[in-house]
Amino acid sequence: MPRQVHRFDSPSRFVAGTVGQPGDRTFYLQASDAEGRVVSVALEKSQVQVLAERMDELLDEIATRPGTVVPTTADVDDLEPLTAPVDEEFRVAAMGLAWDGEAQAVVVEAVAATDEPVDEEAILSDAEEGPDALRVTITPGAARSFVARARRVVAAGRPSCPLCSLPLDPTGHVCPRQNGYRR
Repeated sequence: MPRQVHRFDSPSRFVAGTVGQPGDRTFYLQASDAEGRVVSVALEKSQVQVLAERMDELLDEIATRPGTVVPTTADVDDLEPLTAPVDEEFRVAAMGLAWDGEAQAVVVEAVAATDEPVDEEAILSDAEEGPDALRVTITPGAARSFVARARRVVAAGRPSCPLCSLPLDPTGHVCPRQNGYRR
């Protein structure tokens, strides 16, 4: 089946965000352009966290290359909620991250989950067959903004138990370090 690739070259906005209350949140990547097109894909909290870490590492590594200008801080501090309505296009199975040296931009691709395991060669490729994808090309400054927001979104969840590091519910939790007693 032909794949659908939602391409955003220089989107007006590319952010990570959530819908729901801590402990019951759904995480999304959302891209939008000046024409009003918005695509939202669902993913796991850990995927947002890893994407932010890897993107930050990529930017730091690119900054060491001669002739490449990478800002050390975010362009924009985007604190706005996700653009409503948040309609999930697909659930993310795998992601790819790359530097486009010619465009001096970061390329992010989120690939849809399918019944088959994701072939690594399908990520960041222009193959006509394969899983659907969201491909976004952003400036280094926009990438720094994405990292800053993604870290805030991840940190805004439930606080961690000081003993076991598992998330605390509003009523506490059964802590394995307390031999099953509530903390």
